[in-house]
Amino acid sequence: MEKRKRAITARRQHLKSVMLQIAATELEKESAAKEQEKADYLAEHCPPLHLPGSMQELQLEDLNQKLFDLRGKFKRPPLRRVRMSADAMLRALLGSKHKEKDLRDVGDWRKNIEEKSGMEGRKKMFEGGGGE
Repeated sequence: MEKRKRAITARRQHLKSVMLQIAATELEKESAAKEQEKADYLAEHCPPLHLPGSMQELQLEDLNQKLFDLRGKFKRPPLRRVRMSADAMLRALLGSKHKEKDLRDVGDWRKNIEEKSGMEGRKKMFEGGGGE
């Protein structure tokens, strides 16, 4: 009785493995048929592409276009170095607001701090004198 059970179990396992092998080959055939059908459809409905140049030329043109887009549409002019004094630069930036004597009248910053320190300096600030 035990030998019979073993034989039945072995037979089942053998049948299972045979069925799995048949199913695997059927799946392979089906996928190959789908690929062939897809290739046929594309050949029928989509004509092959005819490019004027080689693929490498197109890629280089594409890269050049991307570079052009990144740089912007205008060519940058070459810049020249300009030597300018600090006063001329301030005049160019600030216009008529800049005067050399205003900068010289500021004086020593330590003197201003000493004037504002202590009660006298605070009293002046409240009265509106501010020491400035």
